[in-house]
Amino acid sequence: MRILGIDPGVATVGYGVIDYEAGRFRHVRHGIIKTAAHQPLSLRLLEISHDMQELIDMFRPEAVSMEELFFSKNITTGIAVAHARGVLLLECRRANLPIYQYNPMQVKMAVTGYGAAEKKQVMEMTRRLLALDALPRPDDAADALAVAICYAHASGGTSDGTTI
Repeated sequence: MRILGIDPGVATVGYGVIDYEAGRFRHVRHGIIKTAAHQPLSLRLLEISHDMQELIDMFRPEAVSMEELFFSKNITTGIAVAHARGVLLLECRRANLPIYQYNPMQVKMAVTGYGAAEKKQVMEMTRRLLALDALPRPDDAADALAVAICYAHASGGTSDGTTI
C-alpha cells in the first residue's frame, strides 16, 4: 500500500510517501511544499492546492495520513494552518483518497512505542524503520513520514482507522 503522510502548514507543508507491504516499509520520497511569506494567504493556499495535486498525480497514493491540528498559543497562526489543512483535505478528497488523522501522541506511540517521546526519538525511529542513511529533514517532512508510518501501524496496511 502506498501512503502519503502530510504535516499541514501554510509556510511549509511536509509530505512523506512510503510503501507498506507485509509489515515492511519502503521510503519513496519526502519533502516540503513551501510558500512565500509575502504572498496573500489566498495565493499561498492556491499554491498548496496545485502542489498537492501534483504530488497525488505523481505518487498515486492509496491512502492519506494527516496530522491533526494542534496549536497552543498563536490562534492567528492556527487559523491559517486550518485553512491550509482544509485545502489539503479537499485535494485528497478530489482524488477520492481515504484520509486518516492522528494526533501527535498517537504518532509518537506508533513510531516509538512511547506517546511522550521526544522529537529526536521519533526522527531516529523513522530513520530506522525506513532504512534511511540520515535523519529525515526538514522537520516537517520527517513529521509527515512519521504520520504515514502511524497509519501503516494502525491499519496493518488495510483501510482501518479514523477517517475524516
